[in-house]
Amino acid sequence: MFTIAGARLAGTLLAFGALFCLEAQAQYCYDGSGRTIGRIDGKYLYDGSGKTIGRMDGNYIYDGSGKTIGRVDGNYYYDGSGRTIGRVDGKYVYDGSGRTIGRVDGKYLYDGSGRTIGRVDEVDERTAILFYYFYFVSGD
Repeated sequence: MFTIAGARLAGTLLAFGALFCLEAQAQYCYDGSGRTIGRIDGKYLYDGSGKTIGRMDGNYIYDGSGKTIGRVDGNYYYDGSGRTIGRVDGKYVYDGSGRTIGRVDGKYLYDGSGRTIGRVDEVDERTAILFYYFYFVSGD
């Protein structure tokens, strides 16, 4: 099992908290082995099989049942309880405590040890990643 924006899913060892784009063009999310683990179309988040698992409406992120699970405010990201869970400064990703947990160089995502942990398509000047928080899980 892994988590995307608070939803529990099965099928990979890579997890991320949320990954959303500003424009309504499809974005595909991959694990470190190149397998598709999700898709974002600007408003909805889908798992690897195409099932809708969440949505974004303005600055708020909802799970599949409509429960608020996060909020985006500039470069800061909050969970459903309002706690700061991350920050992005354009190149580095920080957790809620300010520790560097990853970096992005355009299309590839790296963990704190420099390992490639994922890839995102169509990242260019017209599309912005609002939040990315990646970590490995052992699976349930």
